[in-house]
Amino acid sequence: MLFAVVACMGTYAHAQTTPEDAVFVVNNVWMMVSTFLVFIMHLGFATLESGLVQAKNTVNILFKNVLIVAIGLLTYAAWGFNLMYPGDFSIGQFLGFAGFGLSNTPDVAGTLIDYADGGYSYWTDFLFQGMFAATGATIVSGAVAGRIRLPSFLVFTSVFVGFVYPWVGSWKWGGGWLDQMGFYDFAGSTLVHSVGGWGALAGALLLGPRLGKYIGNEVRAIPGSNMPLATIGVFLLWLGWFGFNGGSVLSADPGPVSFTLVTTCLAAAAGILAAYLTSNFVQHKPDLSMSLNGALAGLVGITAGADTVSIMSAVVIGLVAGVLVVLAVITIDSRLKIDDPVGAISVHLVCGIWGTLAVGIFSLNPEHSFVTQLIGVVVYGIVTFVLALTIFTVVRAIMGLRVSEEEELKGLDIGEHGMEAYSGFQIFVTD
Repeated sequence: MLFAVVACMGTYAHAQTTPEDAVFVVNNVWMMVSTFLVFIMHLGFATLESGLVQAKNTVNILFKNVLIVAIGLLTYAAWGFNLMYPGDFSIGQFLGFAGFGLSNTPDVAGTLIDYADGGYSYWTDFLFQGMFAATGATIVSGAVAGRIRLPSFLVFTSVFVGFVYPWVGSWKWGGGWLDQMGFYDFAGSTLVHSVGGWGALAGALLLGPRLGKYIGNEVRAIPGSNMPLATIGVFLLWLGWFGFNGGSVLSADPGPVSFTLVTTCLAAAAGILAAYLTSNFVQHKPDLSMSLNGALAGLVGITAGADTVSIMSAVVIGLVAGVLVVLAVITIDSRLKIDDPVGAISVHLVCGIWGTLAVGIFSLNPEHSFVTQLIGVVVYGIVTFVLALTIFTVVRAIMGLRVSEEEELKGLDIGEHGMEAYSGFQIFVTD
């Protein structure tokens, strides 16, 4: 009896389903899968960063990564989504706002996503875009690790993710003035990664280096606590990038999606190889952390043009990104003496800029211009860096920014959270 009912229901559903309905369902499923993959990237950031910081700061870095996701989703639901995708712009395509909150009406499920080929549900779009929103603050988290006060960081995150990210993002993805100019950023080399990288640079500059990092002209290495965990984090991020770039096609069309995944993977592989060879040449030893960052460098670099550059161009973009990330880490650390424990500025800012400019060099679309890409990079850099620096400065003036020397030496896990990631670790080290 049950089988008969199910069979009848299936026949009825088949009879009522149009080709347009089938496309909508397939697109929506792919976009939900992509959302899940981007969500996994937050686990990747958490494990990567916790592996690259000292053991005494592990709970703190994990806690920040957990709170970032919560703050990002809630602020994006409250106003960020409607700030990034406001529809009709009210101030010369520079600023617009569609109101607070999300729609509760089922009728809007497939009607508001007019920029997606074949469409998918309104709520799926919110979740997919919301997962992107928190990524910018996650990038900042790694660069300021080991010395920032937790409440101060959470306040910065709320303002940066809640207002700065969606506002500047609307200039391109919301149909704003840069989009009208022809600026192109497929999945966020600039809108996500460089925006987060500029915030990371502002935070690192205001905080200053960790204690003992620079003594006179000597640069002292402060190694991470868990390289296996960092390696797991990079592979999780690479996995998540299938959704990050593949989902940015905004449909399940097999041709563009497959092409995008190929360019993404080849750029990552090229980044690893280039970072290995460069670090081996410069440091005379193959550095695992450099190779891991090489993978991320290739991924960040290809993200702006994954759908519009050739296969071989994707390899070249990854190779250049792999070289750049090694040179950037060495320059930022040794020459500029900016302390970035996880290399976030080098990976996300430097390679995000490169990937965005690479669209103007390698894109198969003749409408993409290097000059326009450069304008976008400069504008995003100035606005985002100034706003991030302002937020950090105000937070420092009101509630302080850096932990005390005593707390930094003991570790933020004990000082900020009253717990350890690895039980008995300090006793073990003392003995």
